[in-house]
Amino acid sequence: MKESLGTTGLILNEPLLWEKGKKGRQGFSVPRRDVPRAALDAGLAGEGPDFPDLSEVDVIRHYTRLSQWNFGVDTGMYPLGSCTMKYNPKTNERQAGLRGFAEAHPLLPPELAQGALRMMFDLERFLAEITGMDAVSLQPAAGAHGELAGMLIIHAYHKSRGKTPSKIIIPDTAHGTNPASAALCGFRSVPVKSNDQGILSADDVAKVMDEDTAGIMVTNPNTLGLFEENIRKISDIVHAKGGLLYCDGANMNALMGIADMGKSGVDVLHLNLHKTFSTPHGGGGPGAGPVCVVNHLEPFLPVPRVIEKNGTYLLSEDFPQSAGKMHSFYGNFGVMIKAYSYILSMGSLLKKASQLAVLNANYIKASLKDVFHLPYDRACMHECVFSDKDQEAQKVTTLDMAKRLMDYGFHPPTIYFPLVVHGALMIEPTETESKENLDLFIETMKVIAEEAKTDPLLLHNAPSKPKVRRLDETAAARHPCLAG
Repeated sequence: MKESLGTTGLILNEPLLWEKGKKGRQGFSVPRRDVPRAALDAGLAGEGPDFPDLSEVDVIRHYTRLSQWNFGVDTGMYPLGSCTMKYNPKTNERQAGLRGFAEAHPLLPPELAQGALRMMFDLERFLAEITGMDAVSLQPAAGAHGELAGMLIIHAYHKSRGKTPSKIIIPDTAHGTNPASAALCGFRSVPVKSNDQGILSADDVAKVMDEDTAGIMVTNPNTLGLFEENIRKISDIVHAKGGLLYCDGANMNALMGIADMGKSGVDVLHLNLHKTFSTPHGGGGPGAGPVCVVNHLEPFLPVPRVIEKNGTYLLSEDFPQSAGKMHSFYGNFGVMIKAYSYILSMGSLLKKASQLAVLNANYIKASLKDVFHLPYDRACMHECVFSDKDQEAQKVTTLDMAKRLMDYGFHPPTIYFPLVVHGALMIEPTETESKENLDLFIETMKVIAEEAKTDPLLLHNAPSKPKVRRLDETAAARHPCLAG
């Protein structure tokens, strides 16, 4: 290949601050005291907190060096499938940092928080319009939390009708947290396998759907990156037995402005603002997982709800059928501002973002399908799934290839998920990667496939260039260090 993004570089070792510190060093000049010196609390007297003594240059170099160990979407391509790790425009961070938003106290009375309440009110309606749903709650704090909210809404709906169904249908191409969200609401999961096209068959759903089933949890596009084209038929089957259709909308980055989820027969839909709508992803959060519903489920949305009364925006808990409260106060407010800013700045270009995400994934699929095994050779949505089947003869695994990608300067894609594909290699390029970046990634993958044939040991020992070499993942799983 012409060029590799990866390099050995000048990445320095960095000891702990306590190892660097020396008594008497300080990083800044303490202002002259205007109050008397006071002793520390008993137990700390004479000791003081265990802070290392460091000069300013020690502190600056420490954090700068650590930052050079990091890799993020601002550094390079981050092709994690089913995660939508796309580049987020920094203007949206800027809006979230505006003083009126960032410094607003969560206990402000409504009359002093009209801007914040209106922003949430409008964002709910933007998300409803984008998805084709009727009402939205921004309260859930992340994707799995949105799933739980959706299941609680479904549970509350059936309870209001005097019913206590015990089951929920979950396809093998659903996201892994779906069964847990259902179980927390007292539902027993009923698995359904996808067909030879990688999607759900309406006939298979009909075989397991009965009046003791609360509904079905569908991920669309599913975890194979394929659109569930039988969704309308499946919805009719579920509704005919009194059930509801929940859709995991974590992959909405493929459908903005293209698919109307309400007309698809979806009753409940959660979104991941931290995937689709330009808010940071990873690092432990925060995220946001709004839940969207059709009209007849609106009374069951979490409280408090943002309402508008005589031109004034209020938080109201006057919804007796509500599934309850999902979060302290209203939700992760800063995340909502970034999504609001993204939607306003993009407008109708949201559709173009989805179209480019789908185009990029299909470009990678078409470019690599003769190099790697492609379990489902059909048009994909925003992500494509390969496997290591063609490398098995050389005893090269998906993990080996993912580690080798690090030597070439790419973050590895998702591996071994979805579980329906053995040795899965799941790639989501997103809409924010240029053709030049995609071509370099494709060329690198082809080089790795050739290396698997000619020098398998090279891949078994990868990565060789990054700061940290391959870890003993088996030992880590069998003997985890949980001390912190």
